[in-house]
Amino acid sequence: MDIQAVRRSYARWAPIYDKTFGWVTGRGRRRAVSVLNALGGRVLEVGVGTGLSLPHYGAGVEVTGIDASAQMLDKARGKVAEMGLAHVKDLCVMDARSLEFPDGSFDHIAAMHIMSVVPEPERVMAEMARVLRPGGTILIISHFARDPDQKGWLPWFERTLAPMADLLGWHSDFERSRVVGTPGLSVIEETTFPPLGIFTLLRLRKE
Repeated sequence: MDIQAVRRSYARWAPIYDKTFGWVTGRGRRRAVSVLNALGGRVLEVGVGTGLSLPHYGAGVEVTGIDASAQMLDKARGKVAEMGLAHVKDLCVMDARSLEFPDGSFDHIAAMHIMSVVPEPERVMAEMARVLRPGGTILIISHFARDPDQKGWLPWFERTLAPMADLLGWHSDFERSRVVGTPGLSVIEETTFPPLGIFTLLRLRKE
């Protein structure tokens, strides 16, 4: 999947995203934001989308959001203006493979439901590690593929959808190994969420 395919896909999804994927992904999103609220500081949300998480950040957090889709960011900017979200510092169209921030710019980073979407996720992970301060954390929520030998409808469903990644805007067969091998990052928490344990929260710390 290339960046233009991602942009085309999310231009289509933008008008209905909140009432479709937004509902499905709400539980994990709220969990991640609650962790970030407890930590406080400068947060970068990679793949902020329509800004579903933005109203839930607390006053002790300063949020910068980026997304590859201008249409999704238009929705996010509308939420910021309508709700008066003063804790949102900036919202920018940006390719997550080449973040336009200096090293160590953020205390914490959130990447919710985007790692199975972005081209070159290993490169995105390296960029997030670069702009994160030492001791900071990255919170990832994603769907990861089941073991190919596992029985049941869900592994079959993942394999069936895999060839339609460009149309859907995400990889149903995305491998966990693609986000846990970044040098200098170690996993300190891993939790699965309903429905059916489809989504996983990974929390990584920069050494």
